[in-house]
Amino acid sequence: MEDTLVVLLLTTWNPKQRRAVESTFILSPNEKDKVHTVMEDQSSPLLPPIEEAVYHSNCPGCKQDRRNRIHPGIPYREFFFIWIVALCSALPISSLYPFLYFMIDDLHIARKVEDIGFYAGFVGSAFMLGRAFTSLFWGMVADNYGRKPVIMISIFAVIVFNTLFGLSTSYWMAITTRALLGCLSGLLGPIQAYASEVRRKEYQALGLSIVDTSRAMGLIFGPAIGGFSHR
Repeated sequence: MEDTLVVLLLTTWNPKQRRAVESTFILSPNEKDKVHTVMEDQSSPLLPPIEEAVYHSNCPGCKQDRRNRIHPGIPYREFFFIWIVALCSALPISSLYPFLYFMIDDLHIARKVEDIGFYAGFVGSAFMLGRAFTSLFWGMVADNYGRKPVIMISIFAVIVFNTLFGLSTSYWMAITTRALLGCLSGLLGPIQAYASEVRRKEYQALGLSIVDTSRAMGLIFGPAIGGFSHR
């Protein structure tokens, strides 16, 4: 009696070509029994099991990751908060320029009219000078103690020192309040990190674009608000 041949059709996945490949094998009865025995002994699944995420109870980052996993949609509330905070960080930068010339003139620090621009330059640069000295520090604080404490401190500093700057009665009070405002204004780095953490990865570009758009609006509306308030 002649041996009966067995045709085995095997479908596999080709990762390079990204498609299924069908292969045909002609087996003798002895080879068929060997293949059947190997398939019965195969106990492990073809795909590895999906590992479940582990969340710790006292970990703020774990809570945020779990929230992002449960709520896959766009976090409109968090994005609105990011937009407001980024706007507050940009308004103090340029809101003083429309009235700075007249402010220096009223403080009577310049002996000649030609010197008003000289003294106004120091007041205008004091804010960015303070930020240059403390931006790295606030970034380290945000990494070690969280983004929200740094954001709250910066918002409080904007409210207090921007008000004191408007109430300045001397040139040195004005330049000191602007410098302290810059030193305590650590919003830019933490708010960008916060924008990249409060939503899923597919909305990362949207979150960071909100920060840039809000800051651009602050730089536009800041001089307009300063000029209108001065008038």
